[in-house]
Amino acid sequence: MMRRRIDLEQAVVVVTGGGRGIGLATARAFAGHGATVCIGDLDKDTATVAATELGCIGSKLDVTDRASYQGFVNEVLQRFGRIDVLVNNAGIMPLGSFLDEPDSISRATLDVNIWGLIHGMRLVLPDMVARGSGHVVNVASMAGRIPFPGMAVYNASKFAAVGLTMSVRRELRSTGVTVSAVLPSAVRTELASGVQLGGTLPTVNPEDVAAAVIRTCHTQKAATVVPGWLAGWDLLAAVVPEPLLALGLRLAGDDRGVHTDAAARAAYERRVARQAR
Repeated sequence: MMRRRIDLEQAVVVVTGGGRGIGLATARAFAGHGATVCIGDLDKDTATVAATELGCIGSKLDVTDRASYQGFVNEVLQRFGRIDVLVNNAGIMPLGSFLDEPDSISRATLDVNIWGLIHGMRLVLPDMVARGSGHVVNVASMAGRIPFPGMAVYNASKFAAVGLTMSVRRELRSTGVTVSAVLPSAVRTELASGVQLGGTLPTVNPEDVAAAVIRTCHTQKAATVVPGWLAGWDLLAAVVPEPLLALGLRLAGDDRGVHTDAAARAAYERRVARQAR
């Protein structure tokens, strides 16, 4: 079946984690293209503020809770009748030593970063498949291809997110519905608070990631890397000897997730801890 191009001016778009960071930038980008945008966020106040700015729906959404996700999807469907694009963006990124990370934080990371995608796709895809049209974007990370010290479980969640996306994409290849992954490098958002960004470590803005999400609606590529030149990572990792590759990563500062500014990161970590209860 031919894949149908998404007409953004007529599209109904759902963005999870849309109250801040990449999600908010993505919601703004879709709204700028004339789409009808529906924002879901665990923080109801940020969702409301973002929705007021964009003139769209903003609701509380816990992506780890299927009932919460179902209620949000039902709200959108009752109002607009369909969902054309789902952007599974909600995610958390705890940092620190693997051995020191509490089990509760690790579970929360997997619940948000993996089960959030699973819930979203299982709730939204059936209607898309029935209509023979729709597009899902799972916001993953280059941490889904490159292992970084200080974010082992986050790495695991993003490797899983990439694998999940590619597998579901293949299952749906004859339906007219597409599933894509966007894999940004380090992004200047609250998730990276307290981390030394820049230097030899590629760093991008939320708007760069949002632009990549928009592009997938036209290209429908399986994976889009931000910045684009990192797309050659898999080939590089395959041909460069592991000791040499590890040295290069160390020189690039790949262990910044271990050596963070605790004070600068405290507010974000408290928010993650609340989600882990």
